[in-house]
Amino acid sequence: MKLTRLRTAALAAGLTTMLASTALAADVKATMIIYLDPSVQFFNPVVKGAQDAAAQFGVDLDVQYANNDPVRQNDLIESATASGVDGIAVAISSSDAFDESICAAVKAGIVVIGFNNDDLDGAKGNCRQAYVGMNEFASGYELGNRMIKEFGLKSGDVVFNPREIPEASFAVARGGGIEKAMTEAGIKVETVRAGLDPAEAQNIMAQFLIANPTVKALFGTGSVTSTVGAGAIKDAGINIPFGGFDLAVEIVNAVESGAMFATMDQQPYLQGYYPIAQIALSKKYGLTPTDIDTGQGAFLDKSRISSVKPLIGSFR
Repeated sequence: MKLTRLRTAALAAGLTTMLASTALAADVKATMIIYLDPSVQFFNPVVKGAQDAAAQFGVDLDVQYANNDPVRQNDLIESATASGVDGIAVAISSSDAFDESICAAVKAGIVVIGFNNDDLDGAKGNCRQAYVGMNEFASGYELGNRMIKEFGLKSGDVVFNPREIPEASFAVARGGGIEKAMTEAGIKVETVRAGLDPAEAQNIMAQFLIANPTVKALFGTGSVTSTVGAGAIKDAGINIPFGGFDLAVEIVNAVESGAMFATMDQQPYLQGYYPIAQIALSKKYGLTPTDIDTGQGAFLDKSRISSVKPLIGSFR
């Protein structure tokens, strides 16, 4: 016991000294793989967090984008593995498409941390050693139940839950949580593929609302549908409650103005920072990577949204 305490104290002292430095020599190599493309603003704070961690912990960081192409994403994982990186941080946007390439990386001795999206079966479904991100299903369920309570949604009502990429793990999990809450209350959920282009998504959503005037509420599933949801409601010429996910200046403004009831924030900066930090700590000090839920307590309505506005604005 005494030896364990001494080793722990020594490690803590070493980490304290390390963190006191503004930057370390880059003696760890890591690749971060984002499943979308650089135009998706949600990932700006993710990359900023990863870059900050890389500077602080001495990591040579390479950020790559898969452009929503599973084949390209597997190629990026395999290329990083072949190059001998120490760690890979990867958004696991599919529950089966990347299993083999991620397992191969782990078998090669590479630390693999999932972030932002996870296998729907978690560690049971993928070899990644840890996941940093929101509990997507639980967050969807919480948002659904809060909307039911706040707006008196009842059995027989119909709500609209458009999804950018319906087959993506985040959409399946978040949408599944919303559907669970609605089903328990006897409420029907309608959904469409909205896509990732904001203007196109807003038009698709508005047209659905015009064609379905009995819809009682709108749920955004991701950053795009949540960013344009208030605009779609306005374009449709209706007035229904709206809740969603993620943070952008438009979402913050919509919540503050009352056009949006609330949003579920998954704190993307932390989803970039923690995976790179964990890769460095694992390689340098043998620390075991661990799951981190970045979405805890992240229900943001008008009473809480103002506290995060300066942080969001800084990433524009």
